[in-house]
Amino acid sequence: HCSLCSRFTASSPTGNNNNNMSTGVIVDDLVATTFNAFKLQQGEKLRYYIYKIEDKKTIVIEKKGARDRTYDDFVADLPENDCRYGLIDLEFKTDDGRPTAKLVFITWNPDTANVRSKMLYSGSKEALKTALNGVGIHINATDQAELDLETSILPTCRKFA
Repeated sequence: HCSLCSRFTASSPTGNNNNNMSTGVIVDDLVATTFNAFKLQQGEKLRYYIYKIEDKKTIVIEKKGARDRTYDDFVADLPENDCRYGLIDLEFKTDDGRPTAKLVFITWNPDTANVRSKMLYSGSKEALKTALNGVGIHINATDQAELDLETSILPTCRKFA
């Protein structure tokens, strides 16, 4: 850390600055390799990925959405009462009408999911975010209203456009 950053970093009484809630969950190698092709739109042409934690140990690809799929298809692929991570290449118009696209990482942590699952997904998110290097928009959603494209997702994305 630079000296300026260190002023803003809280220290624990033990002197350990690692405030990342580690769950021991790792990211499958395929996640990173497919992501690199996805962000360059190489190989399989896709709109989105949905990731899950398998056996409380490994983040894996659960579903893929073909390029002709929509945001609504993405939301429909998320389970109603269980947590997931999603990555979508979202095309939209900026406030001044220019067409653009952004990669958006969404943590789906519904209020209706069981507490252990919510804690596991919350605590393991950083490992996946590290593997998805270069995604600038991260959104946490806990209910359908927070997944709404027009009222929740697009206003957040337009701040980065």
